[in-house]
Amino acid sequence: MSAIDAVRQVSLAVNAAHRFIYLVPETARQAAELGVPDRAPAYFAFRSAPMGAVAWQVTLATFYNFSPRAVRSMAGVWDAAPPERWQAARFTAAEQALRRAGVSLTVDQIAEARSLIDPVVAAADYAGKPLAAANAAVPLPTDPLTALWQQLTVLREWRGDAHLVVLAANRLGPCDCNVIHTATGRLPAPVIRATRHWNDEEWAAATERLVTRGWLAHDGVATAAGTAARERIEAETDEQCERLWGPIGATGARRLAELLGPIDEAFTAAGTYAALN
Repeated sequence: MSAIDAVRQVSLAVNAAHRFIYLVPETARQAAELGVPDRAPAYFAFRSAPMGAVAWQVTLATFYNFSPRAVRSMAGVWDAAPPERWQAARFTAAEQALRRAGVSLTVDQIAEARSLIDPVVAAADYAGKPLAAANAAVPLPTDPLTALWQQLTVLREWRGDAHLVVLAANRLGPCDCNVIHTATGRLPAPVIRATRHWNDEEWAAATERLVTRGWLAHDGVATAAGTAARERIEAETDEQCERLWGPIGATGARRLAELLGPIDEAFTAAGTYAALN
């Protein structure tokens, strides 16, 4: 396996180990206790909290692929609770969910994973990586597995920040990237439409732009050129991330990916992702 293949492998493993937080009931319960029972504003509050009490426009800029009407829903979340309480609640939700799912990482395995991930977080270049930088500045929780999860969050957001740079460089706008994402089968369109809140007119306009580029057929199906372009964007993102993993190299990246496997396996077995299929 090449170094760039190892980057893809560990990036997928990091994302898979992080993603449960958006779907588990523990997150919803914590948000409700803070006075925000609606899923959308709570989502934006939890992810934005490391940046402080930012205006919704800042969240829109850093999240990129959501419509303005989706992100406006977070107005008032900092009145319900300050960002530090949202962050603490997110850690509580993560710890409770990890315990409930029965993640089978031993103390030694957690320590080994930290020995690999901590140097990467410490050496990372955070220029142009706002969400990653904000998460890197958050003090780690005391629970060892939750602390590992937060370090994963830093690197998940680092790749996400890098990905947005690649999308912009490829002239793929916020709605357009959702359309090609669903057309190439990466997530079901109903899930994207329900969470990103692009309306029919905006979705149709983005589709037409991609048809003009030759990335979609008129029926919205991805062409060979579109599929290749989407994979090229992922490859360019991997290239951006290659230097991130320099402190542990390909061997360390592959080992970290292996160590993280039980987290995703536990939540998959618990049915956490059934709604996405």
